[in-house]
Amino acid sequence: MKTYDVIIVGAGSVGLPLSWNLAAKGFRVAVLDHEASWGRGQNRAAIGGIRATHSDPAKIKICLESIRIVSTMKETHGLDLEWRQGGYLYVAFDRGMEASFLSLLEIQKASGLDIDWIGPDSVVERAPGLNREGLLGGTFSPGDGFASPLAASTAFHKLAMDAGVDFFFGDRVDAIAMKNGRIQNMEAGGETWSAALYVNAAGAEASELASLAGLDIPIHPDCHEAGVTEPVRRFMEPMIVDIRPDAESGNYYFYQAETGQVVFCITPRPQIWGRDKDSTSNFLPLCLRRMLEIYPRLRNLRVRRTWRGMYPMTPDGLPLLGYPEEARNFLHAVGMCGQGFMMGPGLGKILAECIESGGCAQNPAGSTEYGFIFRDLACSRTFEHSEFLK
Repeated sequence: MKTYDVIIVGAGSVGLPLSWNLAAKGFRVAVLDHEASWGRGQNRAAIGGIRATHSDPAKIKICLESIRIVSTMKETHGLDLEWRQGGYLYVAFDRGMEASFLSLLEIQKASGLDIDWIGPDSVVERAPGLNREGLLGGTFSPGDGFASPLAASTAFHKLAMDAGVDFFFGDRVDAIAMKNGRIQNMEAGGETWSAALYVNAAGAEASELASLAGLDIPIHPDCHEAGVTEPVRRFMEPMIVDIRPDAESGNYYFYQAETGQVVFCITPRPQIWGRDKDSTSNFLPLCLRRMLEIYPRLRNLRVRRTWRGMYPMTPDGLPLLGYPEEARNFLHAVGMCGQGFMMGPGLGKILAECIESGGCAQNPAGSTEYGFIFRDLACSRTFEHSEFLK
């Protein structure tokens, strides 16, 4: 029997920073993953954007913390994540989109986000060569940015190892023993694993893991593709996001990385449900057509490679964070809906603080600051940690 304070299943966008933060607080932590090494699930398929530009106040708070952690990683820990604070630029080409963006500004600013509306001249100043035809302006959040998912996962793995986390790769959880609404132990890699607290951070496989504990959680992965060009001299700063849909796709977005490559992605319509990681023949024609319409100067760039990953989706597009009544010591931090890379660093810190405190983080006034991000798998409610972490 291998015994720890906390056992995390999943060495990805959430599991890695959470394990590091817990170990730094003195918890004995083990991370299990069926892959051969860290970050080999959906983490390595991320394109690298980290934005606090959301419409949900909880996501804004979480991602502001992520940006703080990632942007100071080199200064604080000497680890280069290829971070670049180029900002996010949501462009508007019709009055309806303009009104929608402007209506969100009040919520976003109230949640601490540095964001504002900028006109066409300011848009083109930040992205020279962008098509001005019909351009009304956009919202720009200068604090957002991008980093390398591979460098970030390696950095969090190193920090976790240095803090004392034990990693076990190639070990898939085969069984979970339950008693009186609590996990007694897990079976993985021919070993039995016991802890006071278990964490489901299994990404696209979260529902399969939960089912071993008799839980039915609505996590359904859908497929998205991305690509990267050769590196070129810098010509743009922000991540460009165009959320206008057409018959074949929804929003698409692209940016120039710290190392010069242009990284791009598109949301297919309709969604493609499943776990197929093979690249398709229609991704590049679809995505590049839309990118060239808005930014013609991209036409001469050569694409280096494309890849495909999965978004672990929930019905309402919000993560599942909390403890189900049927398994009260089984924390779920799943269903990031394609935003695990940007939410993971901040969420790992916040969850570790909640676990250490035996409840939810409190602001100076004594009211719950982050409690609203915790919810049951069926309804909103806050759970206490103290009963199993005394």
